[in-house]
Amino acid sequence: MDKERVSQVMLLVSSHLPQRDLCALLCVNTACRGVLLSHASLWKAIDLQGKSQAGRRLLAALLLARYQDVEEINLEFGQDVQDEHLAAVKCKVWKFSCKLQRLNLNACQKITDAGVEAVVSECRSITKLEIYWNLKVTDAAVKSIVTNLKELELLNLSGCKSITDQSMRHLAEHSPSIRSLNLTRCVKLTDEGLCEILNVCLQLEELYLYALSGFTPKSLALIGNLEELKVLELTGAQELSSDCLVSISKCHKLESLCLSWCVRITDAGLKALTCPLKLLSLHGILGVTDEGLDALACYCSKTLHTLDVNGCINIKRRSREELLQRFPRLECFQVHS
Repeated sequence: MDKERVSQVMLLVSSHLPQRDLCALLCVNTACRGVLLSHASLWKAIDLQGKSQAGRRLLAALLLARYQDVEEINLEFGQDVQDEHLAAVKCKVWKFSCKLQRLNLNACQKITDAGVEAVVSECRSITKLEIYWNLKVTDAAVKSIVTNLKELELLNLSGCKSITDQSMRHLAEHSPSIRSLNLTRCVKLTDEGLCEILNVCLQLEELYLYALSGFTPKSLALIGNLEELKVLELTGAQELSSDCLVSISKCHKLESLCLSWCVRITDAGLKALTCPLKLLSLHGILGVTDEGLDALACYCSKTLHTLDVNGCINIKRRSREELLQRFPRLECFQVHS
């Protein structure tokens, strides 16, 4: 096979490899090193997920010419990522035009407001930002995020327990077109903050409110304002009532709905759900019966592929075979363990 054909085959194969495998290929196949390094399209991501000394490795990677067009940086669970590394992106390292679109800082627990502010003030093209499980990030960081990232589509603040309603006001003011928002276990949020979001951010397609038992029907009913909503996570919403589901049923594009341990839900709520659901979790709810499930089947029998009714002891016909009679397209029968 001639050299040109080998190069074409190598590029074709390499374009389907994750970044870690691509780096490994550079080490073992020196003959094709030049071909691989010359194509910037292969080097759109820096993946340091779970790596030791991830902060130092990030700075080293950004010095390499092949990463001049990097679009994604993944530092999730990366060890020793600190503010100084993100500040260096702004002050020392970033020599190329910044095209960064996705930044994952999940579980980088040493990062503070200062680190977040440093990177978003420089990399304003970011559309997807994740900061899961960070106790040091506060409302100040969220304000910097939403004022600098004008095209923000996704923000994951799951487990950021210092976030308050002030962050929700910042979001509503500066990012009304946000598409995906994860507020899981942001325990300082109240109805006031959630109402800010649900009255303004009407383009939301994904909303995660897992383990937030403090919200009341006052705010939860406003979810019905989100006409574009496709994914809704309400696990553990103890104040969620069947009347709230009547309002949520206005979200006609809703496909995924998690209501696990929403203890106030009854058959009346299920009868109101007329959305084309593909996933529904009712795990642990005692107030639903076969009657409610039969009513749900009138609307979802042709779409539902995942249904969790484990622990719903008042649904008597809940064996796999009996559920398949109502929902013949079911493939998955458990969402929560």
